[in-house]
Amino acid sequence: MKHSDDYSNEKFKRRAISVEEAQERVMQYGKPGTAEFVPLSEANGRFLAESLHAPHPFPHFRRSGMDGYAVVSADTKNCAENETVWLRVVDEIPCGYVSDRPITSGLAARIMTGAQVPKGADAVVMLEATRLREEAGDVYVGLKKKVEPGNNVTPVGYELEEGQLLLEQGRQLGAGEISVLASFGIHSVPVVRKPRVAVISTGSELLSVDEPLQPGRIRNSNSFMLAVQIREAGGEPYILDSVQDDVEAARRTVLDALSGFDYVVTSGGVSVGDYDIMGDLVRQEGVDLLFNKITMRPGSVTTAAVIDGGLLFALSGNPGACFVGCELLVRPVIRTMLGARQPFLPRWEVLLGADYHRVNNFTRFVRARTEIRDGRIYAVPAAVDESSVMISIKDSDCLIVIPPGTGQLRTGDKIEIIKLEGGGWS
Repeated sequence: MKHSDDYSNEKFKRRAISVEEAQERVMQYGKPGTAEFVPLSEANGRFLAESLHAPHPFPHFRRSGMDGYAVVSADTKNCAENETVWLRVVDEIPCGYVSDRPITSGLAARIMTGAQVPKGADAVVMLEATRLREEAGDVYVGLKKKVEPGNNVTPVGYELEEGQLLLEQGRQLGAGEISVLASFGIHSVPVVRKPRVAVISTGSELLSVDEPLQPGRIRNSNSFMLAVQIREAGGEPYILDSVQDDVEAARRTVLDALSGFDYVVTSGGVSVGDYDIMGDLVRQEGVDLLFNKITMRPGSVTTAAVIDGGLLFALSGNPGACFVGCELLVRPVIRTMLGARQPFLPRWEVLLGADYHRVNNFTRFVRARTEIRDGRIYAVPAAVDESSVMISIKDSDCLIVIPPGTGQLRTGDKIEIIKLEGGGWS
């Protein structure tokens, strides 16, 4: 699919498209990933490459629901408050022990929670509803209340029958899923291979994080931020060396990265200045430019292109815009490659936690934090939300979505937010 004709070849002329159209264009390159098997101990957070079915019923034996006595329920039909039925105790059954003594009329077995109910018994009487006596060396349990067949007995296959769907393809594995897999002995898990994503920052002003500050230069923080975002999305980030302000050097670096990684994400160099090398690179011959302007703030100059069949995301060098661009565009493509059922971050309707005055002709994504007041969820905009501001990212767990042309918003107005990964409530 060619999109280059949508754009003028002049550097300062760009045709903006909506966020939704930009997402649609890049999502076409979220190709399904290949499967690999990993040990159960390493499967947390991964996505299933195929649906799994129960290899056996669960539980696979009749299980006692509590501590008590396994009995034949018919023996209790004459129980009453003033009439005790006495049964001879012939066995004691802890968890993991299988009794070889069938329970017939007149007999009972002491049994622990979770233990296998012996043959012949069809009910378990709770310990608190019994009393004991000894007679001629034998122990008898006394019952005063009638029990129904199946009382306190978990039948075979109560939770899952053999062959029933266990976990569906595309399911992300967490503590509950890992527990299920362990219960069924699935110790080698088929998961989707994590997409390998190269992260490259551009700009001659960048210092590595271990270099001392120099006049007019800044440390490369975007690469580390992007690496975390990519990892949270399910990808495997690889931070490559930053690129100086040289178009041909950038082209060689990007081409090399595209040949060895599933996707390449760059930050910086996408504006309209004389040294914005990524903006120049994507206009070169042989590049299918998907878009180079989006009707959003921050990050309107966010760019995507296909080079030699590989997908390049060229994000703004401003930290706020870089962060938003990764969440809205890079993340869903990674999740699609992983087979995630919901590749996009969830959207909620909440209440605005503070007045907001800024008006834009583009959709604005405002960094914010959620909090609960009187049982309702509010989103409080960051005090400083400029594209170039980095510090407020750490305090944000959502993005407020403000449509273009929206007037002044007041505290308590209904708004839509995009909930960020791992965000909680204060």
